[in-house]
Amino acid sequence: MRAVYQDSHPVSANVGQTFLGFFRNSDLLDLTLRTQAARILLLEPFYGGSHKQLLDLLSAHLDSSVAFTMPAKKWHWRARTSALYFSHNVPASPAYRVLFCSSVLNLCELVGLRPDMARLKKVLYFHENQLVYPVRKEQDRDFQYGYNQILSCLVADAVVFNSAFNMNSFLSSIASFLKKIPDQRSPKDVAQIIRPKCRVLYFPLHLANVTRLFPKHKLLCGVTGPSHTDDIIATLTDSTLQCGPDRQSGLEQQYGPDHRQDSPGKPLHIVWPHRWEHDKDPELFFSTMVKLKEEGLNFLLSVLGERFTDVPEAFATCRPLLDSHVLHWGFLESREDYVSVLCQADVVLSTARHEFFGVAMLEAVHCGCYPLCPNALVYPEIFPAQLAPPT
Repeated sequence: MRAVYQDSHPVSANVGQTFLGFFRNSDLLDLTLRTQAARILLLEPFYGGSHKQLLDLLSAHLDSSVAFTMPAKKWHWRARTSALYFSHNVPASPAYRVLFCSSVLNLCELVGLRPDMARLKKVLYFHENQLVYPVRKEQDRDFQYGYNQILSCLVADAVVFNSAFNMNSFLSSIASFLKKIPDQRSPKDVAQIIRPKCRVLYFPLHLANVTRLFPKHKLLCGVTGPSHTDDIIATLTDSTLQCGPDRQSGLEQQYGPDHRQDSPGKPLHIVWPHRWEHDKDPELFFSTMVKLKEEGLNFLLSVLGERFTDVPEAFATCRPLLDSHVLHWGFLESREDYVSVLCQADVVLSTARHEFFGVAMLEAVHCGCYPLCPNALVYPEIFPAQLAPPT
C-alpha cells in the first residue's frame, strides 16, 4: 500500500488503485458496483483507532455502502458477542452483495445466525491476529479468540491483511495453535485451505500537507514537499520492501540523528503516540525515560494515544516522576492538535511487543520524526534498515 501526500482530498488516486481498487476491480465485487441497487455491508465491532480510519475511508469512497459499528470498548467482549448484536441490528436487504468486516467479528457465528448473509461475498480484514498476540498471562479461555479468527477465515471468500508480517505470522501459526486442543486430532490442512484466499493490502494512510506546522529546524533541514513516508513505503510489494541505497541515504540525511544542529540547546522532543495498553509495553518506555532523567539528560516528552477502560499502572506511576519533562499527556481529540504535536517532536519511539502495521509510527515519520523501533514485528517490512536502526 502506498502512503500518499496531498493537500485536501483524504484519498489520492494511488489509494483508489490499490485498496479501493481491490473492491472495484475484484471479481468478488463484480455485481456490487455495476448496478445502482447493489450494496456493500460494512461491519466493525471495534470502531476506534485504525479500525475507524479504515471503515470511514471505505464508507466515504465505496458507492452504495452502508456501515454498522459498535464503540471501541472491551475488545474481548466485542470479539465474543458482536455477531449476536449485528445479527439482530442489521436489517435484511436483498440488495446486499458484499460483506466487509474486521477479524474482531466472529464471521462464522454471524453467518450461522443470519443465513441471508451467508450468500454474500465475504471479505475479512486483519488489523491484527490473535495467534501471535502477546498476552500477559495465557489462559485456556483466550484460545477462543484465535480459534474464532481461523473459523472466520474458513467461511470468508477473501482474507486481507495489513502487512506481510501479519499474514505470514498468522498462517505459519495455525498448525501449532490448533495442537492446543486437548484429546483431539487437529486438522492438518487448515492453513492450506485458507492460504489461497489471502493477500496483503497495506493500510491506506491519509497524510496531508503538514509543512505549515513544522518548526524552523525541520524546514531548514529540508523536511518539506511530498511525504517522505511516501519514499519509505512507496515500493512495498505484497511481501517485501524495495528501497535502493540512494533513497535510503537521502532518508538518512533527512531524518538522521544530527538533523537538529540548527537548534543547539533545544531539548530533544520524544513522542510516544500509541494505545495505552500492555501490548505496547509502556513499562519499558517509561523505565527508559526515567533512566534518561536519572542521567541528567534534557528532553521533552509527549505521551499521546488512545486510552481504554483498563490503563496500565505505569502511566499513573511514572507521570509524577517525569512531570518536569512532560509537554503533552493524553489523547488529543483534535486531529489538528495531534498532528501539530507530531510536527513539533523530533523522535518517535515504539516499545511495542505487538505491531502488525504501525499507523502512528508512519504518521509521525510523515511529520518529520526520526523513528526508533524494534528490529522485529512489522517494522523491518515498513522502514529501511538505515532509517530505523535496530533497538
